[in-house]
Formats: sequence, C-alpha cells, structure tokens
Amino acid sequence: MPAGISYVDGPRLSRSLLAAADWVAAGRDELNRMNVFPVPDGDTGTNMWLTLREVAQALRTLGDAPLPQVTETMAQASIRGARGNSGMMLSQFLLGLRDGLGDRPTASPRDLARAIRTGFERLNGALDDPVEGTILTVARDAADEADAAADERDLKVFMRRLVTRAERSLQRTPELLQALKSAGVVDAGAKGFVRLLDGVKRLIEEGGQAQGAVDRDLVNAAATTEVASDRDYRFCTEVMVRGASLPKPEQVRAALRELGGSIVVLESGDLLKAHVHTDTPDRVFELGRGWGTLEYTKAEDMRAQHQALVNKRAVAFVADTACDLPDSVVFEKQVGLVPLQVVVGDRVYRDRLELSAPEFFTRLRSGQDATTSQPTRQAFTEVYQDALRVAEKIVVVTVSKPLSGTYANAEAAAKEVASDRISLVDSRSASLGEGMLVLRGLELAAQGVPPGEIATELARVRTQSSGFFVVDKLDRLIRSGRVSRLAGWLGTRLNLKPILTLTPEGEVDSAGRARGREAARTKVLALLDRALAARPQSLRLGVVHAGIHQFAETLRQELVRRYTPKEALISPITPVLAAHTGIGTWGVFYQVEDGTNDGGRRYE
Repeated sequence: MPAGISYVDGPRLSRSLLAAADWVAAGRDELNRMNVFPVPDGDTGTNMWLTLREVAQALRTLGDAPLPQVTETMAQASIRGARGNSGMMLSQFLLGLRDGLGDRPTASPRDLARAIRTGFERLNGALDDPVEGTILTVARDAADEADAAADERDLKVFMRRLVTRAERSLQRTPELLQALKSAGVVDAGAKGFVRLLDGVKRLIEEGGQAQGAVDRDLVNAAATTEVASDRDYRFCTEVMVRGASLPKPEQVRAALRELGGSIVVLESGDLLKAHVHTDTPDRVFELGRGWGTLEYTKAEDMRAQHQALVNKRAVAFVADTACDLPDSVVFEKQVGLVPLQVVVGDRVYRDRLELSAPEFFTRLRSGQDATTSQPTRQAFTEVYQDALRVAEKIVVVTVSKPLSGTYANAEAAAKEVASDRISLVDSRSASLGEGMLVLRGLELAAQGVPPGEIATELARVRTQSSGFFVVDKLDRLIRSGRVSRLAGWLGTRLNLKPILTLTPEGEVDSAGRARGREAARTKVLALLDRALAARPQSLRLGVVHAGIHQFAETLRQELVRRYTPKEALISPITPVLAAHTGIGTWGVFYQVEDGTNDGGRRYE
C-alpha cells in the first residue's frame, strides 16, 4: 500500500493483512514471554501468530480479489485459525471489521473508522467476562481514534494516529490490571494487537513488509511470575463445529459458563468456534457434538505449559500425527505433534487438529473421498521452535521413510532450526508402531538418558518390533492403485481380508489373508504368537481401529490376558491413515524392549 493513497481496495487490504501477520510473527517470542494474563502459560504470541498465519495463507491462496471477497476470506480463515484466548479475541475483531466494510468495493478512512468501530463492538459484545487492560481496552481506544481521524484524507496519517493512540493505551494496561502491574509488563494480547496495527502502518510508510528488531524494554522475567486467579482452570479448550442450524453465541456462552471461564465464541455462517478455560474439556467437546459436526478440538494443559516455562526440561519429544497416540497421552506427556494433511473435496485439513478421527469416519461412511499429504517443512519448524522454548533438546520420531516424505521434511527443518539440538528417529513403522517408540523415549528421558542415547536405543528397539493390520474393505486400496480392480472385486466377493505387516526396513508387506473378520483375528493372533514366541519380559502392545471400538477393546483385553504387557494402548486410527485403509481397518502393534544396546547398557 503506497503512501498518500486515500482508499483501500481488495489487493491493498490483503497486502496490509500480510504485513500485519509478518510483524506479529516477528514479535511472537516477546509476546510469549510477556504472557501473564489470564494465565501465565507463555503462548499468547504463538496463538495470535497462528490465527494470523491462517489468514495470511488463505489470502495468499486467494490472490488479488475484490474487497468483499478479501474480507470474507479473512473472516472465515480467522475462525479456522483462532487459537487461545488472544486469537479468539483477535478473530472477533476481524469478523467485525468484515461486517463493517460490508459489500463496498473500496473503503475510505471514514469507512475504515466505521469498520474498526464495528470490530470493537463485536469483540466487546462477544466476551462473557470483559476485562479492561487487555485487547479490549486497546481496541476501544483505537476505535475512538479512528472516529476522530475519519476525516483524514491520507491513510498514512490515519494509521499513524491509530498506532500512536494504541501504543499510549497499551502503556496504561498495567494500571488497569493488577496481574500486569505485579509482573511489570503490559498485556501480551494488547501488545499483539498494537503490532498488528503497526505492521499496516509500516507497510504504508516503508512500502514493504515490516521486519526488524523486536522491542525488549517491556520484557522481564514474566514467565516465572505466578499470577493468582480465582478461576484457576487447567485446560485451555477449544471446539469448532459446522452446521446449518447452529445455536446462538449467547446460548453457547450460557452453556459454557457452567464449565469454566475466559469464554469467547466466534460465529459466522455455518461455522462456530468456542474457547473456554475449564477442568472438563471432554464435556465441552460433548456440547460441541450437540451443536453441529465437530471439525476441530483442542485441550492444552495450562499448568503444565507454565511449569515447563519455569523449569525447562532436558528433552522434549516431537512426532507426526500418524503416531496415533491418544490425545490424553499427548496432553499429559506434552508431545509436540506435527500434522500431516488430509484433503477432502477442495478443503485441506490438518490431521487430528482440524479433523478428528470420529468425524472423518463419518465422512468416509457417507461416501466422501480423501487424499493425504505429508507435513510441510514449516510445520516442523514451528513445532521445533515451540519445543525448544521448554526444553534444551528434542528427540523426533517420524512415520516410516518408505511410507512418506515426512522424515525428509523433519530433517530439513532440523537443519534450519538447530540440528545440534535435535535427534531424529525413523520409526520404520506407522500408527502405534511409531507412537510406542515415543513412549519408550519418554521413559528413558525420565531416567536422565541423554537425547543421543535415547535415539540409539529407539533404533535398537524398532528392530525387534512390528505389527499386523487388517483392511476390512478393499475400496480404498483399489482407489489408491495398491490392489487391482479385478483382485479387489474377487476379494470383496469372497470376503477376503488382507493381512499386512511392516518389514524391518519400514515397508508394507503381505502377511497373508483370511476370510472374514474373525478368521483374520485368529490368524493375526497366530502371527503374533510366533513373533513373541520368546515371551519378552518388557513388552508394549497397541491396538488401533477405524470405527470399530468394541471389537478393538475386546481384542486389547485378550492381548493383555495372553501376554501381560507393561502397557496395552487402544486408539482410533488417525484420518491420514484411515484415508488409505478405510472404515473397519484394525491392527495390533508390538514393541519388544528386552536386551541391551551396543555398549551393553540395559535400560529399565
């Protein structure tokens, strides 16, 4: 947006939002360190950045477009991308900005002033418990200044006035909120909002996307400051649903009020997203199922996040979403998950984060098709950066190299971020074959084993571990070309179930076939008996399934009786794997941990 212009159109607004997203991203770490309200979990910068990153990605895909199309794309992307309390509040403001600009092809300073006012009013009206000294305060003052500057003819002057007023408002936030005053910082969310405005101003003044040094003068040891709260809920919880008859935001807020606080609800068209701090995230998710079709759920342990910031761990673990570790394990053990991608129709979903297994199974049953894609290198970079905030080093476990390009992107990202602090392990497996290696690594880390030795031990364990899985219907394999149409037709007619296994190199191979599910179950148990003939002393087992939980649970119980493992997990297959195998698929993975490493060292 060049200096001296008097209006905004679609391309100019798009470039402004890209600049704003870049400038917030540049201050991400600073905002995280300043984060003390509503809880000191150190993720405000990350949440605002993720929200704006979704907007930026959508706008880049859109390209040059009319102003109404840009604002609608911005609004919808902000709902999908909204993370945490700060991201949800920012999204409310952007939704109001869209509403305020309406269908006009261009917007003058006066039009922008009305839109900014609408953004503030939508934000203010959406909050269940408005608190001054936050984004709310700065947004109100920015709206007031926009009203006062509405007659300006130069957008450079207009934005300069907005940023100046917003910065003054930011400096007042500690006077309005005791938690900020005690920590000696301004509000992190409000600071992120100011950076958003400042990114636009810098673009106008400098003609390029603003980058530069991050201010440090407001940052101190905020991450180590305990802030007492009368609402000390544990989980930062979010749920997003889609439906033709969604409840009204005030109804959603009323329902969530029974479960927690810090409630923000976003709604636009057929999409609704809710954020709440609660001790019972499962009850929030259950509410979401009653509102519409679940598209996304999240529950982050804020106490664990804060503790991790205060006491940096020696090792953090990262895996991709093909690991099939249950959500409860991921949350409890703080495993960083890098999402693979699932493509349904013209929409790309981040595996598990934006498309849960139950919802995907429902779509498969309805006949929807899907394809998959590996995680981007950038996705690994982001998770690595987050992990290094709370740990000195990282151990990364990925899905098998022959099955995906995931390992290559994980390796490339490690070289960019800090290769000397990141150890990579190719699981040579998938699903819980990968996930159980992560669990073994966590046990070793708890014993104080160094990251390099952990990686070496996991490479040893994988050589004596594998699994068997059964595909119930052949249609997905036929579509992928892995089974010919003739063979698939014959197999379907004869009710034949292929039994597959993973080779020591991590490739999928045939282990036989059986006629019907019970015959397949009997054959898999026989194969497992043969593989575990030595009856290992330290054994971990896992059962995965695509929409057949009762069958899988019965099988898990039988495995426990047969082998008395140290642990026997059960988990639905993640969407990115179910896309290739289909409904009714199930599998058993075993991990033998007996023996010693090359140096003769035995880990308990």
